[in-house]
Amino acid sequence: MNIDGIKFDEQGLVPAIVQDARSKSVLTLAYMSEESLRKTLQLEETVFYSRSRQELWHKGETSGNTQKVTGIHYDCDQDALLVQVVPSGPACHKGDYSCFTESLTVTENKQKENRYEILDQLQDVLAERKSTLPKDSYTSKLFQEGVDRIAKKIGEEAGEVIIAAKNDDPEELALESADLLFHLLMILTDRGVPFDDALRVLEKRHS
Repeated sequence: MNIDGIKFDEQGLVPAIVQDARSKSVLTLAYMSEESLRKTLQLEETVFYSRSRQELWHKGETSGNTQKVTGIHYDCDQDALLVQVVPSGPACHKGDYSCFTESLTVTENKQKENRYEILDQLQDVLAERKSTLPKDSYTSKLFQEGVDRIAKKIGEEAGEVIIAAKNDDPEELALESADLLFHLLMILTDRGVPFDDALRVLEKRHS
């Protein structure tokens, strides 16, 4: 990437739209100086420029909610950046997954937006649980018992899905399907395989 071509404004800043590389959700809008952009490229984690504090800001340096950079693109006018990341925690200082939680559109439209975002959020939580193994956690216990135990749970939940389907019970089928998806995400996390990899296989087959 040629930084020399980026057009910084009169304050020496360029807006950076941060996007989840997996869900494609917009996480936040921040600003980068030439120095913070160079540090971002060097560290492969987002480093912004805080306009209020007038200093560099390494996202997650104190909170642990870092953002692993997978790609940086600039627009046709070269005066804005799109930074694609894999977040290790909430992007918003309020603790939300994204800073863009409010909507000017009607509730019905809002409910339709990013309805699969929960899968990315859940795998992020599972990755954190696998790393920290908090006490009295169901997921910690399963991770510690290993892949065989998680695989057994997947078999059990798949059986429950079949039973619910044969019983023609829509509510139970939805509940058991959620349990199956949860444990599927667990085994993917345990084996270090992003759920997005499975989605790419489906996309390739569909095309």
